[in-house]
Amino acid sequence: MKKNALRASLLALSLMMGSGATLAATPPDQLIIGMNMNNLLSLDPAAMTGNEVVGIVVNLYDSLVELDPDQLTNVRPALAESWAISPDGKTLTFHLRKDVKFHSGNPLTAQDVVWSMRRLLHLNLAQASVWKSYGFSKKNIDDQVSAPDSYTVQIVLPKANDPQLVIYSLGALGNLGVLDSKTVQSHEVNNDWGNRWLTTNEAGSGPFMLETWQAKDVLRMKRNPSYWREEPKMSRIVLRHFQESQTLRLMIAKGDLDIANSMAVSDINALRKDPDVTVEAVQRGTVYYVAMSMKESHFANPKVREAVRYLIDYQGINKALMPGYGVLHQRPIKAGMPSTLPDPGYRLDIAKAKKLLAEAGYPNGFDTTLRVLADQPFLNIAIAVQSTLMQAGINAKIITGTGNQIYGAMRERKFDILVGRGGSGVEPHPHSSLRALVYNPDNSDEARLTNFQGWRTGFYDKPLNEMIDKALLERDPQKQIADYQQIQTRYDQLIPALVPLSQMVDSVVVRNEVKNFQSHPSATTFLREVYKEPIHTGGTKG
Repeated sequence: MKKNALRASLLALSLMMGSGATLAATPPDQLIIGMNMNNLLSLDPAAMTGNEVVGIVVNLYDSLVELDPDQLTNVRPALAESWAISPDGKTLTFHLRKDVKFHSGNPLTAQDVVWSMRRLLHLNLAQASVWKSYGFSKKNIDDQVSAPDSYTVQIVLPKANDPQLVIYSLGALGNLGVLDSKTVQSHEVNNDWGNRWLTTNEAGSGPFMLETWQAKDVLRMKRNPSYWREEPKMSRIVLRHFQESQTLRLMIAKGDLDIANSMAVSDINALRKDPDVTVEAVQRGTVYYVAMSMKESHFANPKVREAVRYLIDYQGINKALMPGYGVLHQRPIKAGMPSTLPDPGYRLDIAKAKKLLAEAGYPNGFDTTLRVLADQPFLNIAIAVQSTLMQAGINAKIITGTGNQIYGAMRERKFDILVGRGGSGVEPHPHSSLRALVYNPDNSDEARLTNFQGWRTGFYDKPLNEMIDKALLERDPQKQIADYQQIQTRYDQLIPALVPLSQMVDSVVVRNEVKNFQSHPSATTFLREVYKEPIHTGGTKG
């Protein structure tokens, strides 16, 4: 049955690419990407979650600025030709290009930028959380962002902040892809700011235009012939959904895919020996973690959380399961920052965990649930964690599901334990990681800070929030590094509800015919300059 399904998918792809009934190289002017689309839930920049959709959105929309993939602290012009920070650090002024048109043909103006940012806060979906951490809200956004003229945008920061971090966020997150306000407003239903329509449509000015998206099947983008930069080299980008890593391996080895994402470690390692492909690995700021809900009575107890901390085989998981996916990391701030402390060195310690559970009143353990995506490496991590939890009497029933089912439960704060991945870290600043994993300025259910892992887990410490706010504003670099190191120390002492275990490595397999493809550390991988060049190896693959 599986063989028939595989044969059918191969045939469908060959027909789609116009190659008849025979599998052959992909068309020279089309980029065919294989990936797992289970976590691709919405194309609305305000609602997007996960790296997969970021990589799509940044090719449909343009942002004010971009971050250089080779040096993230290098901010490059995009829609904004230039920008300035006021002497008091409170006002950012952006001067826009005057030759940009949306895919609809409408001119892009400062009013569209302002409307896009206001929409982000008024909708208050996943991507609003970052901007709320800077002090923006539904109540103040209309006053804080303005267009003095058609090609000038002013952003006034609602509270003291590091303005450079805000600029990094504009370039890294992809959530302020500028929307064609007229087109989106024409599709509004019940004052939803066009959210329902934008779930499966787009209204951007980017290098590619959406042709079609069929969930868990195919997404096609075609070249924008009127793009304000140089015209994209590929006429079409085709993303195909593949659940099985082995299928991806077969397809790219035979030349029926140009790029493959979401592959298992064993298949990636096997392809390293293939002279016709290159495995490109880039370290991202996100971390794999085990999270506990402090709204659940067991994990509200710090001794239980500490026991779980000692019931994870960090070293074993990273050695056996994470090559190609991640590297051992136990801090909330991503590796490589001057302020990142060395790992605390946590290891699996069953005896210590049992002692802590007994002190917490659970000498025989307890029953709980462990939620996880039905994808790798998440599922294997969950099975490993389930095994070591059991050795101390914690019986965790694994619940698998799609991104919407698993992370949806976390966003609703209705879970026990969860194996996941998150943490932003996309901006070259320690605050980026802390904001996503630790910071929680309002722990009420009504706050709906759904993009903050701290809020999702119910982890709240007012002094820690104040330390994070203070470090962000420190202008002395050495004092700021010291502040961030103190934050990491306090975080450990508080026995947090989220336990980092590995920092993400994104391994992408690329055919050697593909040129100018570069995975971006912030997941904002641009495809506008990608092209293909035939490689003659003197033989054919069978």
